[in-house]
Amino acid sequence: MTASVGTAAAERRYVVIGAGAVGATLAAELHTAGIATVLVARGAHLDALRAGGLRYLRPDGEHVVDVPVAAGPAEVDLRAGDVLVLATKAQDAESTIADWAWRPVKGGLSAAESLPVLVLQNGLDTELVALRRFATVYGAAVWSPSTYLVPGEVESPAAPAVGIVWVGRFPGGHDARLAPIADDLRAARHLVEVVEDIPRWRAGKLLGIVVNALDALYRPSPLRDRVAAALSAEAREVYAAAGRLAADLPADTTLDLSQFVSHPIPGRPPAGRSTWQSLQRGASLESDFLNGEIVLLARLHGVDAPHNAAALARIRRAEREGTTAGSLGDDDLRATFPRLDVLVDAAALAAELAGPRPPVLLDVRWALGDPHGREHHRDGHLPGAVYVDLDTELAAPVGDPLAGRHPLPDIADLQDAARRWGVSTGRPVVAYDATGGLAAGRAWWLLRWAGLTDVRLLDGGLGAWVAAGLPVETGAVPEPGTGDVELSPGHLPVLDADGAADLARSGLLLDARAAERYRGETEPIDLRAGHVPGAVSAPTGDNLAPDGRFRPAAELRARVAELGEGPVGVYCGSGVTAAHEIAALAAAGIPAALFPGSWSAWSSDPARPVAVGPDPDGS
Repeated sequence: MTASVGTAAAERRYVVIGAGAVGATLAAELHTAGIATVLVARGAHLDALRAGGLRYLRPDGEHVVDVPVAAGPAEVDLRAGDVLVLATKAQDAESTIADWAWRPVKGGLSAAESLPVLVLQNGLDTELVALRRFATVYGAAVWSPSTYLVPGEVESPAAPAVGIVWVGRFPGGHDARLAPIADDLRAARHLVEVVEDIPRWRAGKLLGIVVNALDALYRPSPLRDRVAAALSAEAREVYAAAGRLAADLPADTTLDLSQFVSHPIPGRPPAGRSTWQSLQRGASLESDFLNGEIVLLARLHGVDAPHNAAALARIRRAEREGTTAGSLGDDDLRATFPRLDVLVDAAALAAELAGPRPPVLLDVRWALGDPHGREHHRDGHLPGAVYVDLDTELAAPVGDPLAGRHPLPDIADLQDAARRWGVSTGRPVVAYDATGGLAAGRAWWLLRWAGLTDVRLLDGGLGAWVAAGLPVETGAVPEPGTGDVELSPGHLPVLDADGAADLARSGLLLDARAAERYRGETEPIDLRAGHVPGAVSAPTGDNLAPDGRFRPAAELRARVAELGEGPVGVYCGSGVTAAHEIAALAAAGIPAALFPGSWSAWSSDPARPVAVGPDPDGS
């Protein structure tokens, strides 16, 4: 049904501009409630609406709603009493507002001068775009599970309320004119709360939808859940840096949210969020105004938002490549968010420990020349953390000097040890120490090498945990029970001495020891001083910031780029701190191979040449 030109009556009429899931649901409910409504649509959707009305699918079946429709402002005679409802995607808001703002309203003034506009977009700043033109702007944060995939139809699964709207005058304050609008939205079966600080509620909603790119691209998994939590946490950190307040929508609202429940629609499988729907339809994406808003705010205030930047880049690449919605898995997640696959911060770990899948905690307290790791563990450790002895559980007994001081353990022995620690199939593992991961990196690398994929390091180790005000236990830890993990070797690349020598010539072989050991100025434990000819000095301690946490991924990548090019391998004294360097590289998205025997093996072989001095080939 095409919209008529209108009458002189000053009754409220809602001109809903944008007939996607949210706009069409709102228009259908307003029209059904007997409230004058025009739905503005375009393309095949408009054609289908004109031909047969809106097929409105609800849990109780299909309804055909013959709401008046229009193709644009040329087909709508605006009049006093109209409320413009901007329900387009955020990327279309600027042009849409410009199209409607200066249209004449019966009586002589333009829409911008005489009509209110209600802005429903995601993101943070569409109200500013509207306020540049419109004298009266109302912002809204909307929750709606509605789906639009097929022209002419919308699925609306929530009942009894079909959606939630927090609405307020922008930029803030009380406006009595909102009361009848709120009443109309309630009549349209929406839960409605009028607020006086709408930017705070809009910011709160964005925290929950920066995960939309993950929903659009990836199959559900625990890793996806962790990345989602990290995106929202990073957004909160950016808000804090920008001094921006955000509401906790479920906690702060006065609404009875039990009235808003999604139900199955017969014959229709559940669909994804709005970005999933857009990707599925091949429509333009609003991610620039979701993750992109966090990235913009971060850049404006001198902080980083690497996780949201990565999500934005990945969803845009998927758009270019025609990726099917929900088709990607954990391998792509790990490549896109490598830092989150390697590291976990203290607050996130605390939340996981309180959740349904608490990680196994491994305390790998060890340092060269300090045999008191177990005592340090008893003096204070993360709650439930199991002590891991690096010398006896993360290495084989020393035998052939050419195997180095910490040979890789037999896989059966490592599996027995992991089971003693309580490691089971499908349960995450987090390792830590008190030295920024310099020892715990060995456990991380070994378990990854043995086939476990969900192994991470606590970023900053015990110091970061304590600094966050989180609890520490003392004394011995009760036996965790026998795990059932199955391990197999070879899941990460390794180098032997010949391979290390070749890589020093053809790629980038990094020496993770302190620079003075690399230069051969001191050698506290191994037979000869110096380094593998061609190797580049890259002390792994330089991968850490002063607080013991890993440096940002961009800094780590820049460091490697300055050192050289090509495939990367790493060695240290005996294959312990080299594992830490490999973890740092992995957190930056750079794969690297470990030379397990490292300098202790190389220097034990009199046939191997030794370089000394600051230059890779010796001075």
